Amino acid sequence: MDDKTRIELEAAAFRALRDHLMVQRPDVQNIDMMNLAGFCRNCLSRWYQEAANARGIDMTKDQTREIYYGMPYDDWRAQQEEASPEKQAEFQKAFAENVTKKAPK
Repeated sequence: MDDKTRIELEAAAFRALRDHLMVQRPDVQNIDMMNLAGFCRNCLSRWYQEAANARGIDMTKDQTREIYYGMPYDDWRAQQEEASPEKQAEFQKAFAENVTKKAPK
C-alpha cells in the first residue's frame, strides 16, 4: 500500500472514531475512557492541536475541543454527570500514567 492511501485510510478511521464518540456515543464519559483506555476526547483534541501547531497552523485548545465534542467544551461538560470518588481516584492514576506521554507521530 502506498503512503497516500495509508494516510487516507488512517484519516478515515480517525474520523469514524471522532464521529462515534461525538454522535453515536456522547454518553460515554471521558473519565471512563481515560480509566479504561488511557485516553479521552481531551487527549484526541490535544493531539490534533499539537499536530496542527507542529505544521504552523495556530489552533487553540477550545477550537480543537469543539472538533471532538461538536459543541463548546463547557456546554458538553455541563451535560455530564459527576464522577464517583472511585472513578476520580482511578482517573488520577490513569492521567499520571498516560497524559504526560506524547502520542506517536
